[in-house]
Amino acid sequence: MFWMNSKWSVTKMPPEINYTVYLSYEYMPSYLKQCFLYYSLLPKSKPYNMDQVVAMWMSEGFLHGNSSDLEELGRNYYKELLSRNLIEPDNLYVAPWISSMHDVVRSFAHYMTKYEALIAQDGDTDILTKLSSQKFLRLTIESNQLQSGEVDWKSLQEQQSLRTLISTIQIKMKPGDSLIMFSSLRTLHIEFANVVSLVESLHQLKHLRYLKLVNTNISVLPGNIGKMKLLQFLDLHGCENLVNLPGSIVKLGQLRLLELPSISVIPGGFRTLTNMRKLNWFRAHMDGEWCSLDELESLSQLRFLSLYKLENVSAASCAANARLGDKKYLIRLSLFCTSRLENDGLIKEKECIPEEEQRRIEKVFNELSPPPSIDNIIMGGYFGKQLPTWMMSATMVPLNNLTYIMFVDLACCRQLPDGLCQLPNLQFFKVDRAPFIRRVGAGFLQAAATPFPRLNEMYLLGMVQWEEWEWEEQVQAMPRLEKLMLRKCKLRRIPTGVATNARALKELFLQDVQHLNYLETLPSVVELTMLRIPDMERITNLPNLQKLTITDCPKLKVLESIPALERLILQDYVMEELPEYMRDIKPRISLLSSLAAGQSGPEWDKFSHVEYVKAYACDGNNPRKWYVLYTRDNGKLESNISSSTVFEGDTMAAEEERQAAAAVASGPGDGNKEQEAYRLQTAV
Repeated sequence: MFWMNSKWSVTKMPPEINYTVYLSYEYMPSYLKQCFLYYSLLPKSKPYNMDQVVAMWMSEGFLHGNSSDLEELGRNYYKELLSRNLIEPDNLYVAPWISSMHDVVRSFAHYMTKYEALIAQDGDTDILTKLSSQKFLRLTIESNQLQSGEVDWKSLQEQQSLRTLISTIQIKMKPGDSLIMFSSLRTLHIEFANVVSLVESLHQLKHLRYLKLVNTNISVLPGNIGKMKLLQFLDLHGCENLVNLPGSIVKLGQLRLLELPSISVIPGGFRTLTNMRKLNWFRAHMDGEWCSLDELESLSQLRFLSLYKLENVSAASCAANARLGDKKYLIRLSLFCTSRLENDGLIKEKECIPEEEQRRIEKVFNELSPPPSIDNIIMGGYFGKQLPTWMMSATMVPLNNLTYIMFVDLACCRQLPDGLCQLPNLQFFKVDRAPFIRRVGAGFLQAAATPFPRLNEMYLLGMVQWEEWEWEEQVQAMPRLEKLMLRKCKLRRIPTGVATNARALKELFLQDVQHLNYLETLPSVVELTMLRIPDMERITNLPNLQKLTITDCPKLKVLESIPALERLILQDYVMEELPEYMRDIKPRISLLSSLAAGQSGPEWDKFSHVEYVKAYACDGNNPRKWYVLYTRDNGKLESNISSSTVFEGDTMAAEEERQAAAAVASGPGDGNKEQEAYRLQTAV
């Protein structure tokens, strides 16, 4: 239990500790306080997802209740910390899957735990002194300044009361180093270390619940690992030298999570691990005494399942015996075969996939039908011509909870499944590389009254032969679609249905679309990005477009009816003069002069809140003759622009015809804590 008594009060609060955070902490229930303080021990340099955090809480005994519901209880605690703004969600994720803790909040938590926890971060110079003078219950080492081997395993051995040890740096180890002195450990997390010498003593950690060895050099686990009867979480991600797991691993009856390297093979008898909740990179194997899909049948508590090398499954009956459809708690399912595609998205030159193999893999995937509880599906490397039957219209109805689906490397698939449009809660849909899909027909949308009613984001990428998309104006679909990305295809036109029905569409991203020559009448689009659209000639009638990025579109001639445009980014490094379509758009070469004027200039409010600003303008062969450099933290602004420069002289008009100016700024924004980009580029 963390120290949380009255020894420390507001009257003794150091000035660097935030009083508001103190009040938030005081009004927190005790069960949440210990979870909050423990979160502050996690290294800042690494992202930790919600389930990893909850697993550590469980290992420390912070969660109490029915064993089958502990993960859900932990997620509720995590969400409560979010609601109290003590941790902050990463905006790159739709759900609060990855979060961070503000430095002010973290400093408070570190102060509260200073008598029992040591967090060695960048800037610490006395870690060895602290380790030798004080006993801790929890230790986190993440300081880059210690990577030279300054901390060795011997320097940690005095900390025999440790319950948690987290290290993300290289710790110097030598033969004979052991874990035997850390008999109280509940949580052990080591990354990027030579831990071979420690492996033999793992079984001595009788109380260990959480073991994470990431990107280490181990090639074997001890044969007696089965003696670790309390072990619940075993993460071996990135330990690529580890090929086979010992047979005794099937004796870990309390195991709830197993994260494997992609090349590891599991021994037979795996069916005994009935407490398993999360199983990642389970490799399908059919020969010898190794575990097969059949042994998944008894794992009825699974929530997360990732299957790998499914091309090894020789008979559909083996897949059927896994009985995925009966796993009523399963919410995330990943099904992978080895990819048959090259880097360019086409089938490997020497890769010939016989029709017999294609039919076999279709039958295998047909038997891997998920339960109605499923929320998230990823399929990768699938080489059947037809997607599984449970994705077709007649059988998709039960999957009403599905919100996320992604296909990667569909080597032979000829069409997208017709049944997806029926899903009432699907919010995210992505296809990444499907070289045989040439047409997305009417069936993709016409199997439901309102196709894709809640779809928010759609990404169609690497469909290198795709030429036609049928979506007529009368087909009302995708009313909530906000983001659409099309990349690496031969699409000739954006269907009229996008303009008339996707009325919530705000962001449109086009890249390497080969035959598209016009874009018009998209009334809701606010941000448009076009990268390498070689045949694009005309962009018209985008009344709400505010930000436009054009990169390498050499045939573009017409840019009109975009009255709301606020920002234009034009990137073309071979361009010698402004294109005709910019005749009515005045390039802001004088921008650098305004930036250099600082607070007295008109652009100050636009860039002063940004962390870093770098702006340049060229002259002939000198691409950075004039510059403005600004750093928000110290308020320092540097520039070589003065009243005598060409930017303020009478020759400015002539210079505008042959100069290029660019201003690029990026960094954290204002109180919204969102990443902002202030970028203006004009090629002349």
